[in-house]
Amino acid sequence: MKEFLLLATLFVFDSFAVPKEMNGIFSGRIAKVNRSASLLRVKVDFENMKYINKKDKVSFWDERQPELQCQAHVLGKSNNYLLLKIPEIRRCAQVVALTPGMYYRFFSQDLVNNLKMGRELVDILVKKKLALGGSLSRKKKELDNHIEKVNAVNMRYKLLRDKLEAEWRDEIAALEEDRLTTVKEYKDVEARLLDAEHKLEKYRIEDENLHEDRWSLDPRLYYKK
Repeated sequence: MKEFLLLATLFVFDSFAVPKEMNGIFSGRIAKVNRSASLLRVKVDFENMKYINKKDKVSFWDERQPELQCQAHVLGKSNNYLLLKIPEIRRCAQVVALTPGMYYRFFSQDLVNNLKMGRELVDILVKKKLALGGSLSRKKKELDNHIEKVNAVNMRYKLLRDKLEAEWRDEIAALEEDRLTTVKEYKDVEARLLDAEHKLEKYRIEDENLHEDRWSLDPRLYYKK
């Protein structure tokens, strides 16, 4: 009996003198025990498990006897399991039943500290998120204004383009009208020119009425008649 009390004293975590912070307490079920290697694999399932790191110190106990606790530290972790190293596993097994399937409470002051740093980081990230959200809203507003400005420019130049196209069509129409008028005048002048040439040919006057008769191969024998 005295030996049991001595062992219990060695593994007591003075929960009355040092109240445990609730965010450092979590639950787990023993999955496997390796006594020769002083290892304990525990299945856990809570969101803040990501804040437990290797080498963090952990104590655990049976809810029915919270005054009897064992000390360990984290040797490794996965998504749902913690691998704990228990330095005094034989003594621990005498005050806490290290049997697969047993459900225990765990506490880690390192988890408390890690969560504190995590909250500080979250606060920083929240402020950063708010700042970036405000910046994003301003940039989105600038983009929306840019689109509106582009639409306004497009509309203004569309009106100018429509006006220029209307003026272009009017100018082309006027030039075509001038061309048709010029063609008509050209044809009229051409007809009058042909008529004048015809009349010139018709009423042409020769210098003399006699013409040279080239009846022989010898030009000396030519004469006018």
